[in-house]
Amino acid sequence: MEKIVIRGGASLKGEVEASGAKNAVLPLMCVALLTSDEMTFHRVPALRDIRTTKQLLLQLGVRLDDFTPGTLRIKACEITDHTAPYELVKTMRASVLALGPLMAREGRADVSLPGGCAIGARPIDQHLKGLEAMGAEIQLDKGYVIARADRLRATDFTFDLKTVTGTENLIMAASLAKGTTVLRNCAVEPEVGELIHVLNRMGAAIEGAGTETLVIEGRDRLHGVVHEVMPDRIEVGSYLIAAAITGGDVTVTNSRPDHVSALLDKLQEVGLQVDVGEDSVRVRSNGPIAGRDVSTDPYPGFATDLQAQYMALMSLAQGTSVIRENVFENRFMHVQELVRMGADIRVSGRAATVRGVRSLSGAHVQATDLRASASLVLAGLAAEGSTHIHRVYHLDRGYDRLDEKLRNLGADVTREKDDIV
Repeated sequence: MEKIVIRGGASLKGEVEASGAKNAVLPLMCVALLTSDEMTFHRVPALRDIRTTKQLLLQLGVRLDDFTPGTLRIKACEITDHTAPYELVKTMRASVLALGPLMAREGRADVSLPGGCAIGARPIDQHLKGLEAMGAEIQLDKGYVIARADRLRATDFTFDLKTVTGTENLIMAASLAKGTTVLRNCAVEPEVGELIHVLNRMGAAIEGAGTETLVIEGRDRLHGVVHEVMPDRIEVGSYLIAAAITGGDVTVTNSRPDHVSALLDKLQEVGLQVDVGEDSVRVRSNGPIAGRDVSTDPYPGFATDLQAQYMALMSLAQGTSVIRENVFENRFMHVQELVRMGADIRVSGRAATVRGVRSLSGAHVQATDLRASASLVLAGLAAEGSTHIHRVYHLDRGYDRLDEKLRNLGADVTREKDDIV
């Protein structure tokens, strides 16, 4: 195993290019199951979750070609297996995104239930209710969803709550279903819009992108396309907060500033200079950071995936801030590790009160989930001394070449062998 060692104190300066969005690539890899034509994706990040999804597609009989870095070609001429096994789903919940496409194209799918998650319960009941409304027969057997249908049919379905992967699964399922499906109370995250855009280019007929109501006219077949993946808004936000916490000056290029507008508003509010270009955003330090409250909400609200990173910033702000987590019920697992570094944070239910301190101290800390890991990296960049971050496989799930990119901005970051398991 490896660990990341950060010797803090450097102000980050320079430019960094945003990678392709992990949460856009994963459903796009699954959408390739809907056609026998070749799908080509450019700007695919080198991430652990991408490798896991490749393993899943290979198990299903799909052909993959990724010999060119950043480009992935997928061709599902025929699907020879219909099982998403526990061994893959347990490591990455997004594996459940194979369910909708398999049902739409093959009329059968055996997908392991994802089970629990470090950041809280994330059930797939909305996925299953939607598929049942489309005519699927679903049974649960020995930890697996066993789904069957001759052909999915159109329905008018309202989600009980907003779910990104649930929305994506049913969009994909409805694209090949018979008739016109209406989905209501849909998630409106940019990654959902990306999926709709690609499906429409493949020949689907989906109206309402960017709204909570989607109208999907089912097609008999879809064709392949070539597509460049959108920038990763969470990676963009993480580097902007890295500039803020180190008193630096960082520009993130090849990005979509409008996708992180809630964060940009908050960074300006705490006292940072924010300059927005057409496809870039620059954050510069203007001196001390002021403590400001934030509440996470589904898009376009403040992203839950940036909550931990923002908390690291607030741990060094002047004054007190309250951070409320409204999306997941157990997303303060990074608090204990930040406290080990000298942060003053108290948690009560879904709210964390952060009293800013003068400085943080380097320490040995454990990553507990992907975004918690990022908050520890940010804290380490600003801390005095050396920070050793263990279990960095969490980081490798969602950040492409993080240590390399940070070094290019002036950080003292290395990967080393980790003797602590």
